[in-house]
Amino acid sequence: MFAPPSPRMPRALPAGHRARLLRTAREVSFPEGARLFEEGGRADRFWVVRTGSVDLDMRVPGRRAAVIERLGHNELVGWSWLFAPHVRHLGAEAVTPVRAHEFDAAAVHELCRDDPEFGRALTRWVGDVVAHRLHAARVRLLDLYAPYGAGGGL
Repeated sequence: MFAPPSPRMPRALPAGHRARLLRTAREVSFPEGARLFEEGGRADRFWVVRTGSVDLDMRVPGRRAAVIERLGHNELVGWSWLFAPHVRHLGAEAVTPVRAHEFDAAAVHELCRDDPEFGRALTRWVGDVVAHRLHAARVRLLDLYAPYGAGGGL
């Protein structure tokens, strides 16, 4: 969110919009091992990690949950709040103690309604994150479960 774009991280939210969003944040912390949310749960908030790391995981029938990606400083945790039906597609767990900015989805939706330019920028930022996470999930699941891993021209 705050870092410049890189091959690993999607485009950051522009500075003015970022400042506006941060005015709605509250600081929270999670101990190591805390579940931020479960796959299938209601998506009514999201976080940006300040310190620590969070694993995103996916339930796999008959197996342990597969860790899809590890998130850290300035990365968005949770995007399902933006898109109906507002249900979590993954789970999230604090791997280390985490400090984060927490955002109430209803308040952010209201900001988006009141300022369409802000809403477009936020939607584009979250959409970039979703595209990145989809690719990461695909690669990770191929590494875990495909006979020859993610390499080899798929």
